[in-house]
Amino acid sequence: MFEPAVSDASMGSTAPGFPGATAKPEASIISVEHVFKSVTDSTGTLAILRDIDFALAARETAAIVGASGSGKSTLLSIIAGLDTPTQGTVKLAGQDLFALSEDDRAALRAQKVGFVFQSFQLMGNLTALENVMLPLELSGARNARAQATEMLRRVGLGERLGHYPKVLSGGEQQRVALARAFVVQPAVLLADEPTGSLDFATGETVMSLMFELNRELGTTLVLVTHDQGIAARCERRITIDAGRVISA
Repeated sequence: MFEPAVSDASMGSTAPGFPGATAKPEASIISVEHVFKSVTDSTGTLAILRDIDFALAARETAAIVGASGSGKSTLLSIIAGLDTPTQGTVKLAGQDLFALSEDDRAALRAQKVGFVFQSFQLMGNLTALENVMLPLELSGARNARAQATEMLRRVGLGERLGHYPKVLSGGEQQRVALARAFVVQPAVLLADEPTGSLDFATGETVMSLMFELNRELGTTLVLVTHDQGIAARCERRITIDAGRVISA
């Protein structure tokens, strides 16, 4: 089984002693160390990520930016432990993700990580309240209904608890997704193009809410975006070009 998360006092690290090394901040909640990802098919081998190396401190906000096809979403999936690197190490809360079994990796992810997707990924057969209750119930929380109700009220959907996704607007669905992600108070929130399916005004509202909740709960936020305005709201900007980090 995975070990308890390493305490802040023991999670500091120093950069390797060679030119070009990316310094690892103290108390890193996420550490990506020389990660490569490639895929092979009948036409040959395609390199998707090349020697990605950076770390994020607890409560830090970071935007991963770059052109379409640069490897942004693949990197986010690897940070989440949903995809496997060809080479390299990824640590989440002090745990080496790919040294864990698949079950233990899933358990760590459920305990530490929240997700927000462009396409919302709500369960269509569940109400807004039931969607937000789901991760709490899976974690064994005793007061899932009360917690989910309060979080939906926090995102302005207190009057929509019993509504199904199909009758909610895109902005309302994304707010349900935010509530579901934050209700377990994750250490890390990973967001993949969270405003990609929304109009500008609705996207601005959703992002303001995301950053407010992030500050309130002290979550580390990592988001993939094409929107430079959203990226500018983050403390860090990690730019990927042709699978390489060119600035972090």
